[in-house]
Amino acid sequence: MGRASGGNILAVRISNGRVVSGQVVLEGEPLPDGALVTILSREGDETFELDAAAEEEIIASLAEADRGELIPAAEVLRRLREGE
Repeated sequence: MGRASGGNILAVRISNGRVVSGQVVLEGEPLPDGALVTILSREGDETFELDAAAEEEIIASLAEADRGELIPAAEVLRRLREGE
């Protein structure tokens, strides 16, 4: 995963795993040594499910980001503050 100037993420990989003896064990292909990761965990019995349309929207959004079609964080925050 690389970074562009301004802190924009160029590529993202989503992996699933489970904590075993205090360590995260990933399902599927392992990450390369030294990979920087952020862990999001479910709380309690909360679940997160997407229908096919929502999953396609996320995939399309990731493709836009890969092409550099990004909105700066300051603009996103401005829109949130203004209720857009």
